[in-house]
Amino acid sequence: MAKKVVGQLKLQVKAGQANPSPPIGPALGQRGINIMAFCKEFNARTQEMEQGAPVPTVITYYADKSFTFEMKTSPASYFLKKAAGLKPVGKRNRPKGSVKPGREVAGTVTAAQVRQIAEAKMKDLSANDIEAAMQIILGSAKSIGIEVKG
Repeated sequence: MAKKVVGQLKLQVKAGQANPSPPIGPALGQRGINIMAFCKEFNARTQEMEQGAPVPTVITYYADKSFTFEMKTSPASYFLKKAAGLKPVGKRNRPKGSVKPGREVAGTVTAAQVRQIAEAKMKDLSANDIEAAMQIILGSAKSIGIEVKG
């Protein structure tokens, strides 16, 4: 007999850095999910990834208090900012794109880098081929003020 699904929860957690503090702990605790079990399993599964990379995660939790989770690839904006070499700024210490996208350029990437990002994100994009995936990544680059050369 299949388990009864109670609901789903979407979180963006840094690879290898899941801990019971906010925002993870309260989000899981109020749904009756074992926080430490999630943190240990998530950190174990993201051990091979770049530490600190944001990982969108969909957690499905069941009536018997058990859970499963699916990890997606990091956002395209993360890969683009990293490829453009943007430096972390602000109180959260994250790279920022342009304040005025379309008017100001925050950084540049090559067409080869866009292709590499599209190949990495292909399983999470709604594209049928690599060319369509590249167009999606180009749109993301334009919206954060990163220029594509070549």
